[in-house]
Amino acid sequence: MNPAAQRPFLATLEQVVDGDRIRVDVTIGFVGEIHTGSAEGVADPQHRARVVGEATLRAIEHLSGDLAEFDLSAVATSDLGPVRVALAQVREAGWSDYLIGSSLVRDGDSATATAKAVLDAVNRRIARSV
Repeated sequence: MNPAAQRPFLATLEQVVDGDRIRVDVTIGFVGEIHTGSAEGVADPQHRARVVGEATLRAIEHLSGDLAEFDLSAVATSDLGPVRVALAQVREAGWSDYLIGSSLVRDGDSATATAKAVLDAVNRRIARSV
């Protein structure tokens, strides 16, 4: 089987805004199963990316059977030449290295790009550990 096919992938991302709060539910797929993670926080653009990243990490922890614990150190979007990219910096408990991921922002959808950047940061580690 193709090693890339054995990595977690973003299945769905749902955002529900209620006043100044947002709830994000992320579902990832991996080896024929789905895993969901949720996070809530402030709905403004400055905090929304972090909420998306946290929900993605909760889904990944669910996938690992809660054997892995991750911390979202930083998340951002940035222009890189003619494109916009989402960037994620993640740390796994017990490891000193940072895991870095990126994803292109397509059609202005920075939330999806952020979730994919988080997955990009951790997918090789997850594929080896589960």
